[in-house]
Amino acid sequence: MIDFILADQNTSFAVALGLMLAIAMAEGVGTLMGLGLSSMVDSLLPEVDLPDVDVPEFDADVSGGALPADLEVVGASTETTVAGPGLFGRILGWLCFGRVPALIILVIFLTGFGIAGYLVQAIVHSVTGWLLPGIVASAAAFAGALPLTRVTALGLSKVMPKDESDAVSRATFVGRPALIVQGNARGGLPAQARLRDATGQSHYLQVEPDIDGEVLEQGTEVIIVRQLGATYTAIRNTNETLSGAV
Repeated sequence: MIDFILADQNTSFAVALGLMLAIAMAEGVGTLMGLGLSSMVDSLLPEVDLPDVDVPEFDADVSGGALPADLEVVGASTETTVAGPGLFGRILGWLCFGRVPALIILVIFLTGFGIAGYLVQAIVHSVTGWLLPGIVASAAAFAGALPLTRVTALGLSKVMPKDESDAVSRATFVGRPALIVQGNARGGLPAQARLRDATGQSHYLQVEPDIDGEVLEQGTEVIIVRQLGATYTAIRNTNETLSGAV
């Protein structure tokens, strides 16, 4: 049995299951330490749905590296044209990214890939007495793992709580207050921030200071001023009317 599990033709399946266990352990440790590993990974992924572009409402005292004009340019305008999701975004959407945390989907896929691969090799070995080449068995396992991942993730999306959903377009985050909840944000070294949208749902973002050389310490209330790909820049929240809103 050990020889079968560790056979050269089955290396990819052993690695997949080992990686799945490592991710599960890392997520468990991160949860105990309050690191929010799943949220950090989700924040790095592109949006997979067509965004609803709105003009962000901004009513804060802006100082330093951000000007009202910056917010207008980086946020959204009334003449913004929104392109549909690309192929990569469509694949992510089909696999339920955005409705189920990315790490859970990855664990499901790795588990399905590893089990399907070993199952295929076991059937072939019992019939013929030999194992398929690794690349052939991996292709078969990959083809089987994708629909399994889709079905399982779709089922989970119907029962998982929606308290921390990314259903709201990220374009609307510009101009809203947020709170640095993990790490200290520096230029090139983002920290994790929690933002509540207009419906009260929580979103976790990767945030850097908008002002060169500034450090936004953990626990600092900030205002999101621009989106730069998967990350955002922010300034300190000096508006008393928005303080405590996060």
